[in-house]
Amino acid sequence: MKNERFFGYSMLLILLAFLGCLTCVEPTEEPVDPTPTYPVNAWITTPDQVNLLYNRTLAFASGRDDRFASIIIDTAQIFQTIDGFGYTLTGGSAYLINQLEATSKAALLQELFGRTGNNIGINYLRVSIGASDLDASVFSYNDLPAGQTDPNLQQFSLAKDAVHLIPILKSILAINPDIKILGSPWSAPVWMKDNGSSIGGSLKTQYYSVYAQYFVKYIQGMQAQGIRIDAITPQNEPQHGGNNPSMVMSAAQQADFIKNHLGPAFQAAGITTKIIVWDHNCDNPGYPIAILNDPAAKAFVDGSAFHLYNGDISALSQVHDAHPDRNLYFTEQWTGSTSDFAGDLKWHLKNVIIGSMRNWSKVALEWNLANNATYSLHTPGGCSQCKGALTIDGTNIKRNVSYYIIAHASRFVPAGSVRLGSNISGQLSNAAFKTPDGKKVLIVVNEGNALESFNINCNGKWIVTTLAAGSVGTFVWN
Repeated sequence: MKNERFFGYSMLLILLAFLGCLTCVEPTEEPVDPTPTYPVNAWITTPDQVNLLYNRTLAFASGRDDRFASIIIDTAQIFQTIDGFGYTLTGGSAYLINQLEATSKAALLQELFGRTGNNIGINYLRVSIGASDLDASVFSYNDLPAGQTDPNLQQFSLAKDAVHLIPILKSILAINPDIKILGSPWSAPVWMKDNGSSIGGSLKTQYYSVYAQYFVKYIQGMQAQGIRIDAITPQNEPQHGGNNPSMVMSAAQQADFIKNHLGPAFQAAGITTKIIVWDHNCDNPGYPIAILNDPAAKAFVDGSAFHLYNGDISALSQVHDAHPDRNLYFTEQWTGSTSDFAGDLKWHLKNVIIGSMRNWSKVALEWNLANNATYSLHTPGGCSQCKGALTIDGTNIKRNVSYYIIAHASRFVPAGSVRLGSNISGQLSNAAFKTPDGKKVLIVVNEGNALESFNINCNGKWIVTTLAAGSVGTFVWN
């Protein structure tokens, strides 16, 4: 009896509790989500190649960590507008890409020039006007038998570019119709030169106007193929006559050519393609300054282009300070077959990407987009050690150091971005940008020999992070 009464009493209590819960009031506070948000994306490449554009996410910090140095981004300090990052699509590069099977070729071009997903968004290309030294043979668009001339350019033809270069450019434009293309000649046709050779020599004064029309025909011919040439330089490396092909052109000669021939020819033909001077090393800023000091020449000149095989990247700022109303471009730097990944990654990020940007450049270009495994695609005497961003060996495609050098910028800093003010702190070289859609981008290279912890501050938002020695990080947030 006692057990039965206890059981009945227990059931009554349970029933009362159940009925009571029918009138319970739900709590008015929202439940706390313990999951933190990570609004900062960081892409990291390490010198040991364990991490190659490895993505990790970071949360904003509550404040500065006083133990570490700080990179302060000043969004009120706005510098140049960026045109893009990329490579030279040499004749050899175009040939190798064009030999790929159709599906592989399409996938590779999408990876290189697409702007979504994991594509790296290359948005600026340089091409040679005629052959560069990374073509399989020397040619111009008006080659003639020895002793013949063609002052009316009746035999001008883009036929050799039509085999590989023009088809690849058309495929690229289908992916990114807004990509900018810069054309640079390595030499005029030999019959226009005073030594009759593809190597060295200078343009004969009697052919200055003819050579200006050569540029006009080139730009119009490419436009007829649906390829707009945004800019040209009158001569690649005009103080280096030892390459094949090459041509020497002094500052006075280039100024004369531009103001009396090339500029007026463009004007008469209604051509708006930019004219960019120099296109050579940082050890001679006096060359472009001399041209820009000539008002008649300067009227036709958009800016100056540089390489960094000699000199210091600060030469760009020297030219900017002398002529702040003209633009700056960084148009070439090679990586060699015998250099190492770690050394090239650090040096090129510091100088080609960050250095050129901090010294007013609108563009940062590495040299050749692709080469083969034996470096054999060059003219007689041309570069036999120029490592491409890609090594294409049959169906195998290897991504080399300059692929990652450019990708750390091109993937995250689209055309139309602006560079923002930022301080250099210790061994942390950096450049900051604001993209057209308002994102902030900071590219940082740790030049030191030890892991570096540091703060990033932008408009009161703090990020605390680390970079291993020799590593590169691109940080992106809204």
